Amino acid sequence: MTHPIDLDGVFPAMVTPFSSDDSIDFDRLSDEARRLERAGVDGLVPVGTTGESATLTHNEHVAVVETVAETASVPVIAGAGSNATREAIDLAERSRAAGADALLLISPYYNRPEPAGMKAHFRAIADAVDLPQVVYNVPSRTGRSIAIDTAVALAAHENVAGYKSASGDVGQASELVERTRDQDFSVLSGEDTLTLPLLAAGARGTISVAANVEPRRTSEMVHAALDGEFDRARERHHELGRLFRALFWETNPIPLKAALSIRGHVAGNLRSPLSALSTEHRASLDTVLADLDASAERSDRPVPEAER
Repeated sequence: MTHPIDLDGVFPAMVTPFSSDDSIDFDRLSDEARRLERAGVDGLVPVGTTGESATLTHNEHVAVVETVAETASVPVIAGAGSNATREAIDLAERSRAAGADALLLISPYYNRPEPAGMKAHFRAIADAVDLPQVVYNVPSRTGRSIAIDTAVALAAHENVAGYKSASGDVGQASELVERTRDQDFSVLSGEDTLTLPLLAAGARGTISVAANVEPRRTSEMVHAALDGEFDRARERHHELGRLFRALFWETNPIPLKAALSIRGHVAGNLRSPLSALSTEHRASLDTVLADLDASAERSDRPVPEAER
């Protein structure tokens, strides 16, 4: 591997902003990259699940990666997975050419490969594309979990630098940390509610939905835990707990785009077949965000204008 990357910290899973005509709003995308970087995140993750990659064309996908890479000075980890190995390699190569510093690779979905096929899929991408790669396990989306032995075997590849855990299984992620702790390998949380428990087990960061809304406090939580300051980390975890849950009241990124719209960051438009957040949840989300703002104003940590 010729492109080492630090995978410790907070990496927001960015939304893809759309205009009212369903086209990508690249100006707003750049604004989001700059806002998150100013707030102190450690890197950016465009065109993952949160970025509605399933409804982007490959050309749009690459254009999003290129825009974020040209805008940001922090590392860019581009979503580049597919359920077809050759397609994933092509998208990974195009993302690298567009300026990505690393790749986030969802496991093959729908066709449900066996462990041997799963391992061969990721190894083929790692052999073909010389960038650090994060294997992404989210069985609720893909229909198949990556077996722990498969993940351990993949971690031995010089280009497989990390693993995003979004299975809900803390024990599985903890075992992966245990079995790779002597390697330069980062287990990252993919579920905000489980980030602190995973950090306590030895994970090294998070690819976070909530960090789009509260980048500063999410970063404080994660870096406090990485520094061994778990009382402080736990305080931030509980401050953000209602937000963590609210952002998954409906399918991600429906609540997230609504939250960013309420905060004035993006228009909140989604691509079909995703639909707008329900009226009931929108009203409750307003309350959650208002309470977060009030808690910041009561503390000695005022909310920076860049995060509002």
